[in-house]
Amino acid sequence: MVQYYVHGYNQRESIRLQDQASTLVELLHSDTTYPAGSRVLEAGCGVGAQTVTLAQNSPSAQIVSVDISNSSIAEARKKIEALGFNNVSFQQGDIFNLPFEPESFDHIFVCFVLEHLPQPIAALTSLKRLLKVGGTMTVIEGDHGSTYFYPDSKAAHNAIQCQVDLQKQAGGNANIGRALYPLLDAAGFDSIHVSPRMVYVDASKPKLVEGFTKNTFTAMIEGVRQPAIEAGLIDETMFDAGIQDLYRTAESDGVFCYTFFKAFAIKPA
Repeated sequence: MVQYYVHGYNQRESIRLQDQASTLVELLHSDTTYPAGSRVLEAGCGVGAQTVTLAQNSPSAQIVSVDISNSSIAEARKKIEALGFNNVSFQQGDIFNLPFEPESFDHIFVCFVLEHLPQPIAALTSLKRLLKVGGTMTVIEGDHGSTYFYPDSKAAHNAIQCQVDLQKQAGGNANIGRALYPLLDAAGFDSIHVSPRMVYVDASKPKLVEGFTKNTFTAMIEGVRQPAIEAGLIDETMFDAGIQDLYRTAESDGVFCYTFFKAFAIKPA
């Protein structure tokens, strides 16, 4: 796998993920809560950007957060301990081969993970084995094809496409949000409900201008400059113009829109 494409595995990505998580808590997680006493698996916790919100929203649930990267787990654990949460435990593991008994979790939470996997249906099927009958699966993903903005810019769209192409080369799918329903259906889940969660940003929302347009989305695209140029996807002039135009959307007359997709599903009998 191309390592620069695994979110959270370097310091810059870690900072960006924290900005994204803190900016989008209400939009993405206002309805992410689990009952007291339930056992919840967070599959692919990364550096703990979403783990904090899970722990806050469900203080009486038992959360087990796993990731393939030991260094990411160490950072996530440090964050949770610093905040004083005692309802989260961490474990290193590959989501295709986790060391848990079948049907050992009441709920499973997967956020910004499937976009990186060559076999998302296989991942969901593997995780379903760990879920109790009647248990819930929650999946959140973005979709770069949902991006639009004012002023519009061909250069900005080209720069965004570089990120999409690089993720595809790495075996992932940056436009996977729109596919959550068919993916969960193919994995054998029932009662699937998908809701689009649009981020709309204009000058009347200064926190989103800074936290999302600049520090989350544009920072993510800006971060693939070198690999995109090295891969021959774009030239320096076009990429830099695209980044400049993305920052332009954060000015007083600019507008930026992006849609996340959140899916709930149930494991059938």
